[in-house]
Amino acid sequence: MASPRGTRRMLLRQRRTEAPKPLSVSFSPFEDEDSDSGSGSEAEYDDVCCEKCGSGDSPADLLLCDQCNRGYHLFCLRPILVSVPKGSWFCPTCSKNKHNKLKSFPLVQTKIVDFFRIQRSPEPTQKPIQDIRKKRKRASSLVMSKRKRRLLPFNPSEDPTRRLEQMASLATALTATGTEFSNELTYRPGMAPRSANSAALERGGMQVLSNEDAETLNLCKSMMERGEWPPLMVVFDPQEGFTVEADRSIKDLTVITEYVGDVDFLKNRENDDGDSMMTLLHAANPSKSLVICPDEHSNIARFINGINNHTPEGRKKQNLKCVRFDVNGECRVLLIANRDISKGERLYYDYNGYEHEYPTQHFV
Repeated sequence: MASPRGTRRMLLRQRRTEAPKPLSVSFSPFEDEDSDSGSGSEAEYDDVCCEKCGSGDSPADLLLCDQCNRGYHLFCLRPILVSVPKGSWFCPTCSKNKHNKLKSFPLVQTKIVDFFRIQRSPEPTQKPIQDIRKKRKRASSLVMSKRKRRLLPFNPSEDPTRRLEQMASLATALTATGTEFSNELTYRPGMAPRSANSAALERGGMQVLSNEDAETLNLCKSMMERGEWPPLMVVFDPQEGFTVEADRSIKDLTVITEYVGDVDFLKNRENDDGDSMMTLLHAANPSKSLVICPDEHSNIARFINGINNHTPEGRKKQNLKCVRFDVNGECRVLLIANRDISKGERLYYDYNGYEHEYPTQHFV
């Protein structure tokens, strides 16, 4: 499977999945501006030793921090790096120090509202959620409920100040990674047009999102537009980089968010240094397959991490699933809780889904 990027980050780079039904996604941590990090002859660095193991062996695998010039073997970092970065790279210590300057979003409250384009009209109460639940009760019997479980809308934090803090945490991560917020799939000139996103092209067919679940998804979107956000906080971890924690308990089958970004043809991205690309359409004709590229436009999905699914302990961490749906004829990717999630618990996917091609043993 093609690698979407040579990482510029402190963590293992993201790779694309192609699971035909449930997909998984990995994490996206800290990023800085691109610059050439391999300048100078090898002789200049003959005396460089790894800060972790103390050895100067395997010089081709030694990374020099672009800030402090200390060396680290690719395989000594935790998580390891799979290849030499193509751009700037900063060691764990320098990356942590850089993040310490971003502990709080630097803009005032009104700027946070502008950042996410929150509607300024008076916020309604939780009545829409109550209404949709009443509607479901009338529309389906107990037998039908047992036969097919329905998706649930997220419950935002009641405290408006806390919701602003949640938004600020995401704004911090997006700002640090040079990413513009978007809560929808974006179609840009020179990339795949919206007409290319046809669920009918999916190899083997794609699961259709029911009208009831589509209503839940639309409700979640409308709540976010008026500032009622999922109860999630983006935090920074020295090993995992930016990662996402539940800020209150979340029920099984709750819609966390939609995976969004710029849509492009897979054929255009085989050798791309993209970040956290996700399969959108796995077409019978490979030239029509699509991926979501959240490098420049994305939401909180970009910062949710993958798991080490080679260990029982790693699998226990999985609390989300990533599923592709046919929504009104278009492919969409939803991130959904696959069990009850406790407050303070970090969110993780089984990155491989049905595949076993990516070495997730390097994930934390």
